[in-house]
Amino acid sequence: MCGIAGLIFPSSVAGLPAALDAMGRAIAHRGPDDTGVLQASTADGAWQVGLLHRRLSIIDIATGHQPLGNAAGDVQIIFNGEIYNFQPLRDELIALGHHFRTASDTETIVHAYVQWGEECVQHFRGMFAFAIWDARHERLFMARDPFGKKPLFLWQHEGKLAFGSEIKALLALPDMAPQADQAAIWDYFAYRYVPGPATLFQGIRKLAPGSTATWENGVLRERVYYTPPDSRPRAATPAPLPADPVATFLDKLDESVRIRMISDVPFGAFLSGGIDSSAVVALMSRHAGVPVKTFSVGFKEGGFSELAYAADIARQFSTEHHELEVSVDQVIALLPDLVRFRDAPVAEPSDIPIYLLAKESRKTVKMVLTGEGSDEILGGYPKHVYERYAGNYQMLPGLLRHGLIEPAIGALPYRFRRAKTAIVNLGLEAFDERMPRWFGMMSDQERARLVAMPAPSRQRDPSLGCGSAGNSALRRILCFDQLSWLPDNLLERGDRMTMAASLEARMPFMDHELAAYVSSLPDEYRVRGRTTKWILREAMKQLLPQAILERPKVGFRVPVNEWFRGPMKDYLYEHLTGAESRTRHYYHAAALQQVLAEHVAGRQNHEKLLWSLLTLEIWHRQYL
Repeated sequence: MCGIAGLIFPSSVAGLPAALDAMGRAIAHRGPDDTGVLQASTADGAWQVGLLHRRLSIIDIATGHQPLGNAAGDVQIIFNGEIYNFQPLRDELIALGHHFRTASDTETIVHAYVQWGEECVQHFRGMFAFAIWDARHERLFMARDPFGKKPLFLWQHEGKLAFGSEIKALLALPDMAPQADQAAIWDYFAYRYVPGPATLFQGIRKLAPGSTATWENGVLRERVYYTPPDSRPRAATPAPLPADPVATFLDKLDESVRIRMISDVPFGAFLSGGIDSSAVVALMSRHAGVPVKTFSVGFKEGGFSELAYAADIARQFSTEHHELEVSVDQVIALLPDLVRFRDAPVAEPSDIPIYLLAKESRKTVKMVLTGEGSDEILGGYPKHVYERYAGNYQMLPGLLRHGLIEPAIGALPYRFRRAKTAIVNLGLEAFDERMPRWFGMMSDQERARLVAMPAPSRQRDPSLGCGSAGNSALRRILCFDQLSWLPDNLLERGDRMTMAASLEARMPFMDHELAAYVSSLPDEYRVRGRTTKWILREAMKQLLPQAILERPKVGFRVPVNEWFRGPMKDYLYEHLTGAESRTRHYYHAAALQQVLAEHVAGRQNHEKLLWSLLTLEIWHRQYL
């Protein structure tokens, strides 16, 4: 796991070495172990190229320095991530006549590119963002892994191209003047994150997951090489199911865990006490040979802490267990720093304990396995149950829905939050509005009531092609999760929070081969009745306690509701309504005051909305 950055400037532009150095310093936290630089020019002298690598050493510590090239030195790579199948792929390439000088997965990418060109990405099983300078063809080739676990941001201006693992690398360029993208802010009010390819910064965009970008002679072209299988209907005549689909799933998940344990440094696992991380720890214990190091975080407010569940799993598998408790004072103190690490609003309060847990873990390990992605691959959220009822609910008369059911449900206390969310979202007839609203901030109508800024001319298209009438309701919503919610929110913030502590995180559930297998099964293997992640629960029956298997989904909840009514109340008001607020002009003042008053008085819980507005304000103070 590392940080990468690079530039292609016209030769008439001065200052490339200084720009590279500034970019490297901006992402030094991603790679504290080593730094490498390559500078080159095209044969005609028209273009200058710079590549920079900051290394966090995990595999082949002695000879894994980057940029790393082939024997001729005319193909050079900088790479962030891990290729888990690099050993069999290396054997295949050796059989094809390639000669290796190191034992690193990085060199495998170089030889795969030499052998297969841009199609090399089809051979990789892992998480990656990399850039290859091919001096033979004077070509820069960049790629991101299928689900976008590793980030890559792009900036083009007046013939210049820059890229980096984090936005802050691009902001370090001397001629960069950060400006807010108003259309992206408009989208943020719906999603709580910025859907790709946009970012909150004008002119800076994301390379899409499962995509490549190739620069040649001043022109950049991008192409998609992977889309999640849930974006397509299940085959009309599918292949026969295995004799035991659950056992096959367990074998594939076990393999996914095992290959992610390849490491030359100490590693462990984040353990929440839920079924996902517990399954990962259970399978790790099969292969580790020594007690697995596990790390859990909770809150001083006992009702929000799951440390007891995590401790039960730690005892069952005899792990070397570490616990951490978080307080509200730490949250207030850390928020500005984490917005800087994130280069965006901290969309989820859970980012803070994850960062603190990563810092604690980094004292004894350099890599962890996590349960991230299970819900989005296996169908683990309540919305994956409710979405199939959207059509039936919308067939009810509008007067009944809008005049009776929705006001009655909306008046219920917070403990009925899932029912409230379900009714609001099931009533949204447009697929492209309903998808972000399931986990987002505001529907179009809610946004119009609160937000005073005009709607931009650039309109979003959040359907991402997922609304196909031929696909099932479950596959449509999972498609959206896999193409938007995961890469642009969960994975992006997870990468920043762990890498801020110089810790690598690997996600066995997000193996694209595992995802393909699960997607090949009928829907009921994922969601059966009201049971989510059915196949995982069945597979874990012999490994995990019944109490873990039957626990309703809790999620990693932070007690923001209580904090905003108590110790964070003044902090919240000062940021959103105070004289120094940079964002209060975005809102209708009376509507904002109503939201704040309702929350503080306990009449409604607006914690998700208020948290998102608060961290957007902090982002403005940090960058603009």
